[in-house]
Amino acid sequence: MERYDVVVVGVGGMGSAALYHLARRGKRVLGLERFDIPHELGSSHGITRIIRLGYFEHPDYVLLLRRAYELWRELETEAQEQLLHVTGTLEAGEQIYEGSRRSCHEHDLPHEELDGAEVARRFPGYRLPADLQVLFQPDGGFLLPERCIVAHVSGALAHGAVVRARAPVHEWTVGENGVRVVTEAGVVETERLVLTAGAFSQKVARLPAGSVVAARQALAWLQPMRPELFRPERFPVFNLQLGGDHFYGFPAFGIPGFKLGRYDYEGERGDPDTISRDPTPEDEAPLRAFAERYFPDGAGPTMTLKTCLFELSPDEHFLIDRHPESDLAVVGAGFSGHGFKFCSVVGEILADLALDGETRHDIGFLRFARFG
Repeated sequence: MERYDVVVVGVGGMGSAALYHLARRGKRVLGLERFDIPHELGSSHGITRIIRLGYFEHPDYVLLLRRAYELWRELETEAQEQLLHVTGTLEAGEQIYEGSRRSCHEHDLPHEELDGAEVARRFPGYRLPADLQVLFQPDGGFLLPERCIVAHVSGALAHGAVVRARAPVHEWTVGENGVRVVTEAGVVETERLVLTAGAFSQKVARLPAGSVVAARQALAWLQPMRPELFRPERFPVFNLQLGGDHFYGFPAFGIPGFKLGRYDYEGERGDPDTISRDPTPEDEAPLRAFAERYFPDGAGPTMTLKTCLFELSPDEHFLIDRHPESDLAVVGAGFSGHGFKFCSVVGEILADLALDGETRHDIGFLRFARFG
């Protein structure tokens, strides 16, 4: 029977990073992915994903983000490919603006406090309300999720990892000899198990009821009428809470259209295997209406319409810890739509937990114990 030091179940954003860090430490490691590598059926796709330092969601994320930036740059050097593009980020809306502003002040992060009129002067693709308070972070930008996964997997393979795609895991059990993992292709044994199954974590990782819920989301890429205004050097990434809705977006990159998404809090939730992945006109309508109002020069024909899955935890903060059933298993889940930027550092943390049982990073606010 095949035996490994560590098996990683789920080779998306988080799993590929964990695989990479484990392999770099000289461990015999196997990565098992149910779908393709990369794929569009989970939470780690979409051409571009936001990265920023000031963080309204929780102040303790900033320390993790500092390390994430370092590790993304290290991965770029090894992969000889740019994965992180700095455009700056613009954030507005009462909760977002005040939280990010406080985070920048507490951690002495570069930022500017603007209004909508100044934003339009600097970045004419934007047409925000003139008196809207807007926070600009010059260090923000976007990552290329599919390329990041490929870089992590390629790096892991170069360090001796074994990776198998289209290899669903049916069950795992803890015994005297470690962990026994039953896959589509047979059974393997391992000293430690890392579970990074994304929106499928509830079932695959056998988590307490309600720990992770899959939520369907929609994304659109619209062809700008004035494409020169929506290039990365002239159009910062945005994160905006306006009119009771929360939208985010990116310059045109990879697809001839600028990208925007909406946090759909009323969207379909449930079993990720039964949630519809087909985008509809109902998905497109609120995205187009938002673009027509605040980005009129960008609201041309729809170039691409896609869906993705958020993996929501009860409080929408991550779940990173040893498994409630056994210290031989480690879980990374519940990244709730804002986790991809952390993949590089989460991979390091999961490797720490799997090999040493602890990590130097402060993850107390992300452990299961917060739920009692």
